[in-house]
Amino acid sequence: MAKDNNNRKIAEKKPDVTKYILLAVVILVAGYFSYTLFFQKDDVKNPVFVDPKERIKNIKEPAFKKEGELEFMKNEKEPLKKIEIEIAENDDERTQGLMYRKSMDDSKGMLFIFQREEPQSFWMKNTIIPLDIIYVNSKREIVKIYKNTTPFSENSLPSGKPATYVVEVAGGYTDRYGIKEGDLIRYSRE
Repeated sequence: MAKDNNNRKIAEKKPDVTKYILLAVVILVAGYFSYTLFFQKDDVKNPVFVDPKERIKNIKEPAFKKEGELEFMKNEKEPLKKIEIEIAENDDERTQGLMYRKSMDDSKGMLFIFQREEPQSFWMKNTIIPLDIIYVNSKREIVKIYKNTTPFSENSLPSGKPATYVVEVAGGYTDRYGIKEGDLIRYSRE
């Protein structure tokens, strides 16, 4: 009898290994699902680099809408070149600008009109085509030209001097037609 009691006492003192194995398996399975749910999918959702062309591929290209004409002038009496323009004069229109346009010929452009003459700054985010960006002061004199800007660039292109107007035309336009800083613009609305 003493041996049976001793065997029972020894058996009661042995830990139940099955509980610990089951607990370890549960922890491993929970850890695996936590990893795949919180870490592994994030790598797929948030790649380090997203091609800007991919961000805009499903956005419809806005149509050009003639709202006026703009003439580049060597001086008050000597015209250089005339274009048809869209006019951007409120925050929504200025924010949209020429983004998502896939092409633009030399007969078209966009005139941005601001309420105050002050330093301006543009960028090329979501802009597919290279542009010449022309800053113009309240006297309608060109104060700064950025030529052949880089599509999709988020780099700031500041006016350097106060400007009331900004004209955007196809990249290389100012070189093709000899438009320089110090030249003038005049425009009319439809």
